[in-house]
Amino acid sequence: MKTNPSLNRSLTTLLCAATASLLILSQPAQAGYVVTLQQVGSNVVATGNGPIDLTDLSLININLPLAGGLEPSLPLIVTGPEVSGGTDHYAAVFSISGPTSFGSGVFSAPNSGSGDLVGIFNPTSFSGLVIVPHDYVSGTLSDSSTYLNATFSSLGVTPGTYVWTWGTGANQNFTLQIPTAGVPDSGSTLGLFLLSLIGLFGLNRLRQSQLA
Repeated sequence: MKTNPSLNRSLTTLLCAATASLLILSQPAQAGYVVTLQQVGSNVVATGNGPIDLTDLSLININLPLAGGLEPSLPLIVTGPEVSGGTDHYAAVFSISGPTSFGSGVFSAPNSGSGDLVGIFNPTSFSGLVIVPHDYVSGTLSDSSTYLNATFSSLGVTPGTYVWTWGTGANQNFTLQIPTAGVPDSGSTLGLFLLSLIGLFGLNRLRQSQLA
């Protein structure tokens, strides 16, 4: 059976490019604590995960009761249970750098939630606050909040990636991701990649049979 070296090289190049693209797409956008808002059916779900480095922050409120919620125009977002729990609030020694809003919406409270209470509050009137569970020192934080019968529009959030920082360390940041509708997630990206592999494999078999 005869093969076409140029065709094989082209197919190899395409496979390498597809693999590299998949790896890039699957990498997290930002280290540290990341919250993602997603439209899940008729609800909006906020899911947070990651560590927070409290270096360069000063503790100003201890064990203050707080519940989950968001107010894009402030900006404020706290992910976790819908009922109040103890939280510690840290202010930056100088200021927290980042956007002053992630939409125009007013305050919305989740209908349910779980995990740690973690948030960011960064008004223009003062340096801003990083909100963590009471007695948190280090380690991975994980939480979620669900807003029933809600959409990005009803919550007044604007799609985009919002990053607040208070230092240069890997975990001295808080990231909020609000994906644009129609952008494929990692699952659909993997599906497209597998379909591409199947198509390339079929094309290769067809060309080889023609050259045989």
